Amino acid sequence: MREFFKYVFATVVGIIISTFLIFLVIILLVVGVVSSIDEDKSISVLSNSVLYLNLDQSIKERTPNKTLESLPIVGNGGQKSIGFNDLIRALKRAKTDDNITCIYLNVSSPAAGKATLKEIRDALIDFKKSKKKIIAYSEVYTQDAYYLASVADKVYLNPQGALEFKGFSSQLTFFKGAMEKIGVEAQIIRVGNYKSAVEPFINDKMSEYNRKQVTAYVGGLYNTFLEGISASRNIPEDSLYVYANTYRIQQPKDALSYKMIDGLKYKDEVLDELKKLSSTGAKETLSTVTINDYAQNQKTENSDSKNKIAVIYANGDITGGEGNDESIGSERISRAIRKARMDDKVKAIVLRVNSGGGSALASDVIWREVVLSRKVKPVIASFGDVAASGGYYIGCAADSIFVQPNTITGSIGVFGIIPNFQNLFTNKLGITFDGVKTGEYADIMSVNRPLTAGERLIIQTDVNHVYDSFITRVADGRKKSKAYVDSIGGGHVWVGTDAVKIGLADKLGSFNDAVVAAGKKAKLTEYKVVEYPEQISTLKSLLDDGADNVKMYYAKQEFGENFYLYQQMKKAVVNAGIQARMPFDILVQ
Repeated sequence: MREFFKYVFATVVGIIISTFLIFLVIILLVVGVVSSIDEDKSISVLSNSVLYLNLDQSIKERTPNKTLESLPIVGNGGQKSIGFNDLIRALKRAKTDDNITCIYLNVSSPAAGKATLKEIRDALIDFKKSKKKIIAYSEVYTQDAYYLASVADKVYLNPQGALEFKGFSSQLTFFKGAMEKIGVEAQIIRVGNYKSAVEPFINDKMSEYNRKQVTAYVGGLYNTFLEGISASRNIPEDSLYVYANTYRIQQPKDALSYKMIDGLKYKDEVLDELKKLSSTGAKETLSTVTINDYAQNQKTENSDSKNKIAVIYANGDITGGEGNDESIGSERISRAIRKARMDDKVKAIVLRVNSGGGSALASDVIWREVVLSRKVKPVIASFGDVAASGGYYIGCAADSIFVQPNTITGSIGVFGIIPNFQNLFTNKLGITFDGVKTGEYADIMSVNRPLTAGERLIIQTDVNHVYDSFITRVADGRKKSKAYVDSIGGGHVWVGTDAVKIGLADKLGSFNDAVVAAGKKAKLTEYKVVEYPEQISTLKSLLDDGADNVKMYYAKQEFGENFYLYQQMKKAVVNAGIQARMPFDILVQ
């Protein structure tokens, strides 16, 4: 009888869960249809409008599908986001739009990488050529926020607010002590003194090699930061360096006295100034349009042309399989490149890379498609915030590579981590293992014991082979000798300016510069830009990755600002195969 009730209960629970899921899918389909209708609506811009540029949102490689975006777990809980290229195209259109009188730039803490911020900053500088004004206001400016705001004609700060200006720092987290306490050993196989992705698991501080390269790239990022602000605010770089080094900007009045800002104002005063700029009466309502709405439904330039330039977005960790919009699946990206190659109307390809690397095998699969494409049509690579290790691997075969001065790239090296849980299992938990095998190396990747000398030699040989393939690919693509590539490789990370100097990249330039270069190399006067791969719908993402989305949502809620530490530990455990990955996650503050 007890078994009967157990099965009945299980059946009832299954019916309830199935009914709930079906009901949820129906709701999502209805909401999706309604959202798609809303997205098709054109945004009308009234005359004398102010373009509200809110950059306190997530700035991604591509604008996500808006369907269900505001729902927690499924979407992003209401947080707005926009693709950087859509944002830049919108600014370009606003430059010549007679209905847009000025820009109101509101930014406190933008969620974007350094190179992306420079793309947007340069677009704002270009907008100013129209003689239309940019007014920036915030209660608090982080350093990244001020880097953007400094281009404005007027930069205002709340009288009780704050402007952060302290210089850059980069902090790495080390797990060696914690792993020793729980009895876990990280067995490391790598090539390259600078390939320091493994250091958090075997050291308690940076090696001298790593300290040297971190000092170099942080300094490179800082130079780009100071150069931009110096040019916009007409303050010598040396003076800016002193302001930060001596922490001169402590109070809002300090920012004003050192000419970092143009005034201390409350928001109502800023709105009054915007009304004057837009010829709006004092008692009239200010006409505004958000950058998200303005960017919606933009028409691609030269959209009637039969010639196409395909932009392939490769964003996130590199893995085998399909991946998604936030990761680079070798199957999905390879298929997109192949589709562009086989399309006779596609005359050139721009590979947009924003990745710190990942699986060496998956990187090589994508590299092969780039090589094949380059044989039949121009391929230009545009590197974003990061294009390092595997991210560099997939782009090294392009005809030319564009980087921003503050792009992080290079990191030509490989590594493998094989954890040894024997101490944890045996001495901490009292768990032991025994078994049989048909050959000496049948259990070569076992994690319940240390590697033998023979096993370590086998894995090291494999890692060496992958590294040799890596530098061979780079040497062929960059037309350099293997010896030279090895000398600048070894896992060394470089900023964009240095990458150009040593030949890892060709030109400093924006994403749009790369697209224009692709058009010129293909000898096109007119073309339209098409984007690959096709973005994954929210509903498909829910059906395919619903469980992962739920786990990720609650992990973020639980860990808060320390979520990235959880991600680092998870990567170390789940990454399979030899990795061509950047030595660390860049977190410069």
